[in-house]
Amino acid sequence: MEEGLRERKKRETRQRIADIAMGLFLQRGFDNVTVAEVARAADVSVNTVFNYFRTKEDMFLDRSEETEDLLARAVRERRAGETAVEAVRRDFFEALDAGDWRYGMSEGADLFAQRVRESPALQSRVRMLDVHREERLARTLADETDADPDDLTPWLVSAQICAVVRALTRHFAMRQMAGEDATLIRADIRENAERAFELLERGVGDYCTRWDRSPSTPVSGSPAGSPPFPSSTRADLAGSDQ
Repeated sequence: MEEGLRERKKRETRQRIADIAMGLFLQRGFDNVTVAEVARAADVSVNTVFNYFRTKEDMFLDRSEETEDLLARAVRERRAGETAVEAVRRDFFEALDAGDWRYGMSEGADLFAQRVRESPALQSRVRMLDVHREERLARTLADETDADPDDLTPWLVSAQICAVVRALTRHFAMRQMAGEDATLIRADIRENAERAFELLERGVGDYCTRWDRSPSTPVSGSPAGSPPFPSSTRADLAGSDQ
């Protein structure tokens, strides 16, 4: 219990520092705020700030770990019969409908994006975040499909999914920074996202479907006893036996 209390206090302190830092960054600009100013506002020492955040950029991007794992987690937690694209699509629209922050389509996303555009240091970190997110998704796809180490398919699929998400997020931020109403933008984003994910599904198809492999349960859309593979894969396997 004592260990749990200490960990909770650490999390609360870290979150408080991050919240105070973000308020200063959004108000004055990232490059115009020093770590010492954040420490004073949070009533902690500079050393305490660095105990929780390795760099100033880490304070601005305090949710980077969750963001980098976002798409990979959606795939890991996909439902039975659901493909990787379908899982990401569902998670995207759930966040869009709820106005959740995780796809960059919440209130205040325009100011966040503006601060990134103003700071070369933040731009560099965001680019690295995108790279790490794409890598995590690719490795998850490879694990989930038991892909051969030399198989480039998981990386190709990851690149396509990440490109769609990145384009939609950027489109939302640019229009919000131009002063458009967020509700109207979301309606338009929904239409564009439907088209974007439809294009993905046509190209990626049934790749990385979560098949129910229990012997008593038929594969979704397949008669009982059918092997848990898409039709194209079954055809390839049949051809290899000849």
